[in-house]
Amino acid sequence: MTNTMAEVLSEEQVVEFKEAFGLFDGDGDGCITLEELATVIRSLDQNPTEEELQDMLSEVDADGNGTIEFAEFLNLMVKKMKETDAEEELKEAFKVFDKDQNGFISASELRHVMINLGEKLTDEEVQQMIREADLDGDGQVNYEEFVKMMMAIG
Repeated sequence: MTNTMAEVLSEEQVVEFKEAFGLFDGDGDGCITLEELATVIRSLDQNPTEEELQDMLSEVDADGNGTIEFAEFLNLMVKKMKETDAEEELKEAFKVFDKDQNGFISASELRHVMINLGEKLTDEEVQQMIREADLDGDGQVNYEEFVKMMMAIG
C-alpha cells in the first residue's frame, strides 16, 4: 500500500473496504469483473447500460486489464472520501461568509469577511467579486455559485 493510502485510511476502514470488495467479487478471485460490477449495481435498483458499466470499470481499472483489483478499489474509495471532505470544507466556508444563514452571500457579508481577513476592499472591488461569482445575476452568491468560484480558484 502506498503511503498516501496508509495516511488516509485507518485499519478499520481497510477492513470495511475489503468486505465491500468481497461483495462485488462474487467468485472470490480477487478481481471485480464487468459482470460482477453489473450484478452489484443492479442489486441497488440501478440499471446502467453496458457502456456506462464499461466507463465505470475503465475509470477505476488503472492497469487496464479489464478487472478491478483491491488496490484499484481502495484508490477509488480514497478519492471519493477526499471529495466528501472537500465538500464538507466548502460547506463550512460558505457558513462563515453567509452570516445571516439565509443561503446567500451578500456584498456586505463578503465585505465583512474580507475585512476580517485583513483585506480592505473598495465597494467596487466587492461588487466585482460578487459579479464574477453571481452566475444567475441576482446580486448575491448562492452555495452552488460559491462552490464553482472556489473550484475555479483552487
